[in-house]
Amino acid sequence: MHLSYAILKNPNFRLLIGTRMLCNMALQSLAVVVGWQVYKLTNDPLMLGLIGLTEAIPAIIGSLFSGYVVDISTPHHIYKTCIAVLVLNLAFLMAVGSNFFLLPHSALIPLLFLGIFVSGVARSFMMPAFFSIMPQIIEKKDYAAANAWINTGFQISAISGPILAGLIYGFYGVSAAWILPVSFMALGFLCVNSMKDLREYQKFDTKESVIENIVDGWKFIIQNRMLLTIMALDMFAVLFGGAVAMLPAFAAQVLHVGPEGLGVLRTAPGIGAILAAIYFAIRPMRSFPLSRMLWAVAGFGVCMIGFSLSTSFILSIVFLAFSGLFDTISVIIRGTLKQLLTPDHMRGRVSAISSMFIISSNEIGSFESGVAARALGLVPSVVFGGLMTLAIVGTTYWITPELRKKSFDENSTAKVK
Repeated sequence: MHLSYAILKNPNFRLLIGTRMLCNMALQSLAVVVGWQVYKLTNDPLMLGLIGLTEAIPAIIGSLFSGYVVDISTPHHIYKTCIAVLVLNLAFLMAVGSNFFLLPHSALIPLLFLGIFVSGVARSFMMPAFFSIMPQIIEKKDYAAANAWINTGFQISAISGPILAGLIYGFYGVSAAWILPVSFMALGFLCVNSMKDLREYQKFDTKESVIENIVDGWKFIIQNRMLLTIMALDMFAVLFGGAVAMLPAFAAQVLHVGPEGLGVLRTAPGIGAILAAIYFAIRPMRSFPLSRMLWAVAGFGVCMIGFSLSTSFILSIVFLAFSGLFDTISVIIRGTLKQLLTPDHMRGRVSAISSMFIISSNEIGSFESGVAARALGLVPSVVFGGLMTLAIVGTTYWITPELRKKSFDENSTAKVK
């Protein structure tokens, strides 16, 4: 417990948490504002799915080479540049969303999607840069505690960003709501710009071509079955089981709670997540068995089914809160194992590939949710997704008997296959 709190004495670690929190508050509040505005302009759940797809395409393409760029560069500089780009892009989106240029409503949607596309490009570099900064700040023995504290800050932002955006949108209108993401991202830039005296990053020096280096990253993950399994499990589970993109439709059609209620629904997973994150920040996990992650993902799937069948606003919040709790357990295990099992010279590439899995599950999952909602109906589509998550967990359990029995800890190394 002493070590868990001691890590917070590191000023660069505090600034890293602050940057992560503020940037996520910006992106979470952006999701509420742009999601509700697009839905009100189109009244089409498929358009909510297209928001995710528009961000996913550039993010996935960028992730093919962003890890290599991070590995041969300075992660802190890359991270800072990405945040600066997002500040300018959010300022553009604010001008469009508040209709500063007095454009017809039909012209707003393409411009909003253009800004979302640019956001996807910037975010494809953010995750590998962030992942590579951590070893410059903390020791290996503190990875589990660091991941838990970072996730705590992340979930605080996941709670505060959406609810603030929903309340301001509901009471003061869209123009006031757009100020939030710009302000939060600008503060995040100030935090990352204040980080000083980081340990030297171990850049790799190779005579291989860019393509060969990118392929090396894929080979490493494919050969490391534990990394491949946890990434694939999370990707497919959230790809089918996530319902976040459909929350504006649930708020409008099922629960009838408006933008204020949408903000609360977006916040609900963060309530459960922060409880789990704080618990594991104070009492960090010391072992990381795959079986624990399987149980957590299964719990997430059950919560998604419960949420989709609920017609009570309070009960819906409860199911979403528990989904956040289970998801956080999975995130901490996955994040710590990635840090433990990845050598320094591969961190950028491994994280970039991991970000492709995450983007596929989140943003493409949003598109899948929109298509499924159009084809099956809103509620049946989320029930189907939850059942698919449980099927994926069962399949993983069945095909990985040797990995289920393994338990990794802070002494594990990248040599583990």
